[in-house]
Amino acid sequence: MNIPTNTKPWIQGAVVGAVAAAIIGFSWGGWVTGGSSDKRAAVAAHDATVSALASICADRFRAQVDAAGKLVELSKTSSWDRGNFIEKSGFALMPGNKTADSDVARACAESLAVVTTPKT
Repeated sequence: MNIPTNTKPWIQGAVVGAVAAAIIGFSWGGWVTGGSSDKRAAVAAHDATVSALASICADRFRAQVDAAGKLVELSKTSSWDRGNFIEKSGFALMPGNKTADSDVARACAESLAVVTTPKT
């Protein structure tokens, strides 16, 4: 069987092109592996859940009897302790859970602090 003489450059070109396409695709083309796509999906789902539950927490916090006083108390709390303040208040504890999610409490505190913090 005779192989044409120009076959070797064609094969080398195809290999170099495939390697270049892979490098460009994964670097700048937005290609991802299955594992990193699963991680991104899990993070996005967690963020969406935290966002939804934080709005429920904030609504429950605002619905309490002394909401204005508690908002002032929250605004006086350091930004590092606001999540703990919300966790201790019990509004970040969702039905069916035994403990409050710290991410939900932190997001709830941030959304409440935005409302109470005066703009300069």
